[in-house]
Order: sequence, then C-alpha cells, then structure tokens
Amino acid sequence: MKRLPQIALLPDGKRLHLQDGPIDLIIEAKGSEGSVRSAYEAAARRFTGLLDELCEELIELRKAADPARCALNGVVARRMHAAVAPFAAEHFITPMAAVAGSVAEEILGAMLGAARLDRAYVNNGGDIALHLTRGEQFTVGLMDRPDHHGVMQAITIEADDPAHGIATSGRHGRSFSLGIADAVTVLARTASQADAAATIVANAVDLPGHPAISRCPANELQPDSDLGARLVTRDVGELRGEEIDAALSAGVSRAQQLLAAGLIEGAALRLLGETAVVGSTGIRAGALPAFHGSALERIAHV
Repeated sequence: MKRLPQIALLPDGKRLHLQDGPIDLIIEAKGSEGSVRSAYEAAARRFTGLLDELCEELIELRKAADPARCALNGVVARRMHAAVAPFAAEHFITPMAAVAGSVAEEILGAMLGAARLDRAYVNNGGDIALHLTRGEQFTVGLMDRPDHHGVMQAITIEADDPAHGIATSGRHGRSFSLGIADAVTVLARTASQADAAATIVANAVDLPGHPAISRCPANELQPDSDLGARLVTRDVGELRGEEIDAALSAGVSRAQQLLAAGLIEGAALRLLGETAVVGSTGIRAGALPAFHGSALERIAHV
C-alpha cells in the first residue's frame, strides 16, 4: 500500500505543496489552466509512494557509491547514483548526496510528461529543478547560509542558459558536512548533478586540523548516518582573514575542476561573511562577480 502524502495548494492558489516524511516540495507551473492542473495532478501521482520506493533501497543508498557499477533498481535511486558516480573514485560519497535534487528532477519530469508548460520549478528544500521555455526566466536568491532566510544576492537564469538545476550545501544545512562552508550554491545542468556537486565543493571548503573548528563522528549525532564515523563539522570559531581565504580557495579550486570537467556551470561559496564565485552562468550584471584570479576576491556581506 502506498503512503498517502500531504497534497495541497498553498494560499496563493498558484503553488502546490507536497510533503511526505523528510521530502517537502514547493512546486509552481506556468501555462494554460488545464495544463497546470494536469501537471499538478501528475506531480501528486508520482509523488505518492516515492518515499517508499527510496526506503526499499535505503541500505544500498547509504553505501559508498561504486563509480563503475550501480546495484540500485528504482528510477530515482539510479539517478542518485549517476549523479554521484563521477566523484566516487576520488571521494567518499553515497547516492544520498543527490537525493533532494533527484526527487525534484523526477517530479518535474512527471509534470512535463503530462502537460506542456511555459515555466515550472520543483523546489525540494532549496534544491531546485527548472523548466524554462523561450522568454522565461527564473530568479534565485543566493543564501548566506541554508538555515537562514537572508538572501545575500539574486541571480537570474534564462531559458537558454545550460544550468537548469540549483542546489545548496553547507554545514548549516539539513545534512552533515565534512567542510566548514556556511553555504555553497551550485548551478548545473540538472538538479541531481547540482546536488552531488554542491556536497563535494562544500566538503572542500576546509581547514583540516584547525583548533577553532569542532567536529564529531556523524554517527554520534545520527546513528544511521551514511557518513558513519567520519568527522563532521559542528562549529567554526573565529578565523583570521587569511584562513578564510585559504579555506575558500580550496573550495574554489575544487569548483574550478568541476567546471572544467563540465560537471557544473557555476558556484558561489560563502564562509564567515566572505564569498567567492566560480563561473558566470546565470550571473547577470549587478550580481556577484566571477572568481577568475589567483587571489580570492572578497565581497562585502549584503
């Protein structure tokens, strides 16, 4: 028997809210009235039972991904594996690193399979899958940190931009982080790819062994964490300017590698009031400048 999620239109009458356990989606579609209705019905149908599908393979989903072989069966589970596989040879990463983006992508796909839409997005806790037709655009706020609502800057994604997936990771988010970034927002071609890459870049923003950084085993905080006994960041004390630069530069270096490999389209990295940006997709005039030089470009907190 499939689980029965919460399904309701929000008070504005335009957006759909789908919630089941830890999955909490905000969806908006633009098109004819009939198309939007069909899209929302398709989203609700596909969402029903989706969490159960993932739970059936949860043990495997929490294991380190094999870069060459996928033992998973579900459509969303296999998408999660495909998103993390490019990183699995060099990093410990499980398919769970791409769960939010993969779910958003699946629901958006169901909507587009049922209706012709001008514009649509599925927002899964800040990890967003986008659909834009010619002339449409989507504005997203870059967060100072995932657990706050303050927007430090906004970027606009156009229909012809290659990035249609957005994800944010960091030590304040819903999942544990091995790094110290307050927030890393990644733009990629898909939401699942952005989700996996944001985890990798956020983990790279770090100062290993620094006494001002407190860490503890992930499984002490959450016994069934897919990170096991790996040390996750719990608090970051005062850091000098050059130390912030060093941590951000490590993340920038990793993001630049992913950009060169075609795995991301851009990234914004945030740590203790300082920001660095890699790439320029979706970043318009008046937004954050891109990181191109060898010295870290500092941007004042807005």
